[in-house]
Amino acid sequence: MNNIAMNAKDSVSASLAECYVTIGSKRYNAFNFTKFEAQVKKTKKKVPILGRTGKGNKSTGWEGTFKATIHYNTSIFRRMLLDFKNTGADVYFDIQITNEDPSSSVGRQTIIFKNCNMDDGILAKFDASSDDSLTEDVNGTFDDFEMPEEFKLLNGML
Repeated sequence: MNNIAMNAKDSVSASLAECYVTIGSKRYNAFNFTKFEAQVKKTKKKVPILGRTGKGNKSTGWEGTFKATIHYNTSIFRRMLLDFKNTGADVYFDIQITNEDPSSSVGRQTIIFKNCNMDDGILAKFDASSDDSLTEDVNGTFDDFEMPEEFKLLNGML
C-alpha cells in the first residue's frame, strides 16, 4: 500500500493571516481582528425531471456572508453606523484576507471581499465581572469576491 499523506508542516497557521479593510479611500490594517470567516451559500431551485422519482437541484445564484471577532478598541465600525443613522447613506467597504505560513509549502492565498456591508454592530459595552479584554462581533454580507492568489497544490494531491 502506497498511502500518501500530508506533512504536518503544510497546515496553515491560524494566527499568521493579514487583514485589511478599505473604506472609501482609506485602507486600514485590521490587525485587531482575531477571527474572520466568510461563506458563500448557493441558492438552488428544485427541478422536476421526467423519469426520475426525485427532483434535481439547479444552482441559481449565491449569497456571501461574513462574521468577524475583533478587539473592542476601534470606533471605525461604530462611526459607519452613526453615519448611516444621521444621513441614511449606507457604507460599503472591502475586506482583504491573506493566509500565508512560511513553514508550509502551499504558499499564500488572498481573497478580497467586495461591497461588504454590516448587518449590525455594538455601540458600547463593558463587563466588570471579566478579566478578559473586550471583543465584539461584526456580521455582514458581501456582493462579490476575487482570489488574486491561490494556495499551491500539495505534493501527492494530483
